[in-house]
Amino acid sequence: MFFWASKIFGVVVQPANILLIVLCLGAVLLWTRWRRGARWVMTVTALLALAMATLPVVTWPIVALENRFQVSPALPEKVDGIISLGGIVNQFVSKARGQTSVGPGAERLTEFALLARRYPAARLVFTGGSGNPLKQDLKEADYLRPFLDKLGLAGRDVVFEDQSRNTFENAVFSKRLVEPAPDEVWVLITSAIHIPRAVGVFRQAGWKVIAYPVSFATEGRYQTDLRFSLGRGMGHTSIWLHEWVGLVVYWVTGRSDSLFPGPGG
Repeated sequence: MFFWASKIFGVVVQPANILLIVLCLGAVLLWTRWRRGARWVMTVTALLALAMATLPVVTWPIVALENRFQVSPALPEKVDGIISLGGIVNQFVSKARGQTSVGPGAERLTEFALLARRYPAARLVFTGGSGNPLKQDLKEADYLRPFLDKLGLAGRDVVFEDQSRNTFENAVFSKRLVEPAPDEVWVLITSAIHIPRAVGVFRQAGWKVIAYPVSFATEGRYQTDLRFSLGRGMGHTSIWLHEWVGLVVYWVTGRSDSLFPGPGG
């Protein structure tokens, strides 16, 4: 139920979808006796779109998320395991085209391979099933092995967890699969904007991990220069809205150990 609700909500709160719905509403009202209200709807919508296209503040919530954990953290001499979260491989395109289709966030895999070579005795885990509620027959993990071989991991044992559909299930199902000991040191790799929520979920699942953020979308500073790109503005707004809402929902539902997980808990 939670999975389906999150997917439906995710579609509803997409800035582009909201903009389209409001514009359609305004267009309909223009042909009724509520034309005055339609003008207000269209004007406010245009101003919001202009703000997203030009104001740099749309990236600030992303900066706050990406700066929460240290970049390239100092790792101990011994690491027992390395985990990479999914959301990288498009298994549907991979099957159709006959080759691994890797999208944004590929740094999760390149850093995964880099750390795997640095720690040859570490256990390797990739967790990712299918986040599409209508297509559960193809799993992301099933199409990853050839790409990992190209990254130099041919011959290395990798545990593929292929049933998870979201971050909460990534943590719960992976822990159930590998049964890490309480004193083991594990490194968690995922996109920098997603790392606070991911760490909070793993902690709540009783799995202490070292955050290893990758795939940064910002320079790490609160920029003040004006730009003009509605697509870029809506894209950034969509990204941070998804993560911040996810942080709140996961905390309220008991899936994360804190509202805004950080290095100190």
